[in-house]
Amino acid sequence: MHIGIMLQNYTMRGGAVQLAKNLAAAARGAEAAGLDNIWVLDHFLQIPPIGPAETDMLESYSVLGFMAAHTKRVRLGTLVTGVTYRHPGLLVKTATTLDVLSGGRAWFGIGAAWFEREHLALGVPFPPLGERFERLEETLQIALQMWSPDNGPYHGRHYQLQETLCVPQPLSKPRLPILIGGGGEKKTLRLVAQYADACNVPGDAATVAAKLEVLRGHCVRLGRDYEAIKKTANVHYQRDSGKLLAELASLAAVGVESAILTNVDPAEEQFFETLATRIVPQAAGFPSRPATAAR
Repeated sequence: MHIGIMLQNYTMRGGAVQLAKNLAAAARGAEAAGLDNIWVLDHFLQIPPIGPAETDMLESYSVLGFMAAHTKRVRLGTLVTGVTYRHPGLLVKTATTLDVLSGGRAWFGIGAAWFEREHLALGVPFPPLGERFERLEETLQIALQMWSPDNGPYHGRHYQLQETLCVPQPLSKPRLPILIGGGGEKKTLRLVAQYADACNVPGDAATVAAKLEVLRGHCVRLGRDYEAIKKTANVHYQRDSGKLLAELASLAAVGVESAILTNVDPAEEQFFETLATRIVPQAAGFPSRPATAAR
């Protein structure tokens, strides 16, 4: 099992003046600890229950570009970008830029969006859920076209592009890997089966196992290789290494290949040392198995 972290809270020691220094240290610490990836929250305002909307929040792709400059190996992505936040063509161009400047280390994390307050606050349209899923699917189609030799137009219900030109193309081959976040059984997991390289499913091991079985069913119906999709899940970080490792092992047993630690404080004393000496090496020995094997 691979281990990553998600940065969710930008209210750090020293305030805004020290944010750059703290984020650079977190990036270097994650890479030195042997982590596989660094993810950042993508929101305009801080979300509940992490903190009040008035607390610090940074624009995600700017953060990832900054962290790319302070790392050499670890992969970088948003967990996840709401489809409503940026026009698809500009979003794909932004993610591609991160991939090129990081040397091919970007993930394209995306979802249907949910936090209405931030949309209303900054004047960003927040369409009904059904329309957001339609826009999500069109955005995935646009991304795949922009990362292909086809530079022609795209005409969807919600988006029309006269040219899907994206130069330079990603350094990741054959393109940026796509991660779709969420566990919705009818729409989200169907989109994973049809378009994505990875899923991020919420819940405990039993919940994740059930969701992965649904994903498997979508793959069968669509003719997609279920094993080709990377299974990721979020795990609430806790200082008790034994309990944390037990939770990681339970997720690995139902097929999770990459665990992303949330609720982390990179400035916590011995945080990265604990990951490097205990969590990362032991989790690497957890064999992930298909969800059916856990029954």
